[in-house]
Amino acid sequence: MLATRKLVTVFSILALGVIVAPVFALKVTEPAAAAHGYPGLCDINGKKLANGEFRQWVESNRLHIVITYKFSAGEVYEEHSQFRQQPELIQEKWSWKESKHGRSQREFAVDFLTGIASAHISQDQKDVSKKTNIEPARTFAGFGFSLALSNLCKRLLSGEQVQLKAVGFSEFPTLGPQVVTVTISHGGLDRIRMSGRSVKGDRFVVHPEIPFIANLFVNVPDTKIWLTNPAPAGFLRWEGPIVLPTDPMIRVDLISGEKSRPAESAGS
Repeated sequence: MLATRKLVTVFSILALGVIVAPVFALKVTEPAAAAHGYPGLCDINGKKLANGEFRQWVESNRLHIVITYKFSAGEVYEEHSQFRQQPELIQEKWSWKESKHGRSQREFAVDFLTGIASAHISQDQKDVSKKTNIEPARTFAGFGFSLALSNLCKRLLSGEQVQLKAVGFSEFPTLGPQVVTVTISHGGLDRIRMSGRSVKGDRFVVHPEIPFIANLFVNVPDTKIWLTNPAPAGFLRWEGPIVLPTDPMIRVDLISGEKSRPAESAGS
């Protein structure tokens, strides 16, 4: 991802009647606790690709999350995250590793405390490490956005749009990490069929604010995250590129089934 334009602190889009406000510190309104689940990873058309395991627990006043996806061909994806929840939601660590038959293929990591982000791709023999500008309680990566959304849900459902920061990687111009502004909005209430069930979920859109000139060279797609409806708001579905903007789009469902169907509007 590429650096974005500087944005005014708070501004109004009068034509749409929408207030877009940056979040300077994300207060915890929905603290997370221990959880264990078995999501499924699919391609964007709903074909099941991998079985997942989600583990979440609190240890030494830190929230730890490990998500693992295992493919039949021997590939494994694993995401690790660590957070502090008091008094604000602060992501401290994030990493993503892809391996095949035990051998590392790609690795990405962000230490939010030091600001150091790194990437490694074995096939291309690429190794990049760079210090980034992390704003605590405002900058997130990976599953961190699902946690952030659960604490912003009420504001977003009321029609407000908020801005956070995301740490991402892009092969253009280098593999180096970048911190970009993202605008988050409520996209609507959907009904989702997964594993033979029909459940309702609020769809939220995470939109990277990429300058026009940068869009000529790299397309950074939106990420969509669904949270359960009615409250309490918990993770239901995620859609977006695997890690890099040029990666294939995938879908992760909370309830794992052999076929995942697209979301359909459930009205207001």
